Amino acid sequence: MGFSTLALFVKSFEEWLQTAEKDGFSMMEILCEGPWTWPRNALNLYRDDLQIFRSYDVDVYLHAPTIDMNPASLNTGIREETLRQIKETIDMAVEIDAIAITTHPGLIHRLEDRVRDMGMKLAIETLQEAVKYAEDRGVILSLENMPARYAYFCNSPDEHQYFLDECGCRATVDIGHANTFGDPGKFLELDGIFYHHLSDNDGERDQHLALGEGTLDLKVLHGLDNIIIELNNYQNVLKSREVLLKNF
Repeated sequence: MGFSTLALFVKSFEEWLQTAEKDGFSMMEILCEGPWTWPRNALNLYRDDLQIFRSYDVDVYLHAPTIDMNPASLNTGIREETLRQIKETIDMAVEIDAIAITTHPGLIHRLEDRVRDMGMKLAIETLQEAVKYAEDRGVILSLENMPARYAYFCNSPDEHQYFLDECGCRATVDIGHANTFGDPGKFLELDGIFYHHLSDNDGERDQHLALGEGTLDLKVLHGLDNIIIELNNYQNVLKSREVLLKNF
């Protein structure tokens, strides 16, 4: 069990690791947004700081940058930059011995079937190249499901599985995103799941509520391992962990 650094966004690498160790978390996922966690900066400006990860017994995962990134973009330049930043995240993973990185499948901005079909093809091509790079570097690339909205790819179990099969990657199942689909358990039947993001919501929007504060049926979490509690507030991370420990 671990937490996303989204909950401690402005803290340092060492503060995250100290928090994980102090509170008994065995893993954490670094959100690679922000000035020092953005992989290009981390590798070029803060490389010496990355050595701190070898001083702690915490399994590290990375979440590739997603702000303004889109592997499904019809704009070739955006796709190329997205691929570049995924590759840089993979390089950062190698530098700190991270186990895997999660990335998003992309989205469309013009809500038409013909655009969505084209975007899906482009996303898969981009992600296939990212998977090959990850495999060459010995890192697992894991593709996350998205909320149940037409604009997003991997918004249903079937489409998520299609992407996994076409791209040859593993899966990060975001239970909060899955809850907006109406039957989150269906995502847990996918082949190739590597780890999970946990949060709660009202079943309509991706709200990142603490577990037990939304409509998610907590029974669906029974038996899960490799879980990252992905919330905006660290006290809610601890609250959610207690919910898990109490129920399971």
